[in-house]
Amino acid sequence: MDKKSNWQEFKAVLDENRITKLYHFTDRDNLESIIKNGGLYSWMDCERKGIKINKPGGGELSRSLDRKDNLQDFVRVSFTTQHPMMYVAMKEGRISNPVILEIDPEVIFWSDTKYADSNATRNDAHIGNGIDDFLRIHFNSIKVRKHFDLPEEEQPYFQAEILVKNYIPLEYIKNIGNFGIPIPAQPKKLQIKDPYTAQITRNTPTAFIFMIDQSISMSRKLNYRGEFITLADAVARIVNNQINELVLRCIKTNEVRHYYDIAVVGYGDDANYGWKGTLAGRDFVSPEELKNNPFKKITVKEEKRTRKGVELKEVEKVQWVEPVAAGKYTRAHKAFAMVKELLDKWMKEHHDKDCYPPTIINITDGAFNGIANPREENTQLANELKALFTNDGNVLLWNIHVTPDNQEQILLPISKTELNEDKYSEWLYDMSSLLPSRYNQPIGDLRGDAENSRHVAMATNTDLSTLIQLMDIGTPTNNINPNK
Repeated sequence: MDKKSNWQEFKAVLDENRITKLYHFTDRDNLESIIKNGGLYSWMDCERKGIKINKPGGGELSRSLDRKDNLQDFVRVSFTTQHPMMYVAMKEGRISNPVILEIDPEVIFWSDTKYADSNATRNDAHIGNGIDDFLRIHFNSIKVRKHFDLPEEEQPYFQAEILVKNYIPLEYIKNIGNFGIPIPAQPKKLQIKDPYTAQITRNTPTAFIFMIDQSISMSRKLNYRGEFITLADAVARIVNNQINELVLRCIKTNEVRHYYDIAVVGYGDDANYGWKGTLAGRDFVSPEELKNNPFKKITVKEEKRTRKGVELKEVEKVQWVEPVAAGKYTRAHKAFAMVKELLDKWMKEHHDKDCYPPTIINITDGAFNGIANPREENTQLANELKALFTNDGNVLLWNIHVTPDNQEQILLPISKTELNEDKYSEWLYDMSSLLPSRYNQPIGDLRGDAENSRHVAMATNTDLSTLIQLMDIGTPTNNINPNK
């Protein structure tokens, strides 16, 4: 690519501001096309070349604005991994599993590259291709983590853009090899690795986080396996059983293998890590630590098959998590923020490994509150979690609504039309992950349909027997490689 004659002046500005990467967000479903076609094209060049964009980040409005400003031939890249427009695209359903492509800043030096001090389609954006135009970028503002960290008048400058004419070749996408898709010598001969298929081993572990609603409304009672207990008791038993199952699957001969990290976050008036006993206050713990540090054992009733048929028998169960139903708020935003901080650290430690992505299972009995705009803020926080990814796929966020009544169940819907315009169901739907195709068969078996469509990881008005089935689907332990 031809460089500007004064490209060293641009490089000096980058060096002074310690900028070593640019970023472009897209959906994981677009990676095959990007690799196959040898790079990133502007949406107009895709149209000219007949390249189908499976999940475009921009909608019709943004394309019409591009045409108005004659920007349709440019690939737009930014200085941030937390681009506000990525979350808008998620909220509007254009993308569901975002990935961040790291772009070599050398594209800044190319002769046809332009610079915008804010979103290029803003009426007041300054756009040009010279060093003076480049220097109009507010470099202090683009380096903050989120645009909310800036004063309102400065927030537009967080979205400063680099506009690359027509095409960014594959070799300038620095992390394109980090998504589990082999890069062929000839891009057209592409063999795709399916996401969410990485083997779970000690060297490539995964993580599970259980988020549990512990507000006062979880004190409502229901009949669970012949016992009249609270929702909090029932959910705690199910989560403890699932944790125990995870631990058992790590036991090989005389050792407990570290196939995954497990955390529990409870929330009501506040959010806290949910372990009790010697593990209290800990975030992630290993299966071996769980095996060696049970909080207590309780006796519960379970259905057992005998010669006389199915009977209720008393059995002993290990507990690490206690049922809680207290306070007057359901401040899920505090739990989401805690989980985000936890996963940011986990992702950094496993950044270069082919790890099955972490799974979050959020179990709640109703609407979140305790904040001015609970729907808007919790959806944003949920989208930030879903935007985290390993080489194998994006974080999977399940939202499960448990109730003690017998209302109609909605299990893993394909579209919002299944939700009967229930505002809480639609809210959960918006916050939940689009599940990978590997779940189609078990979900089809659970729903009793033969759909070959992708499902959303949410359920509402779900009884507790169905919750157990959902938990089994949500913990992909069949990916464990017992030899590693």
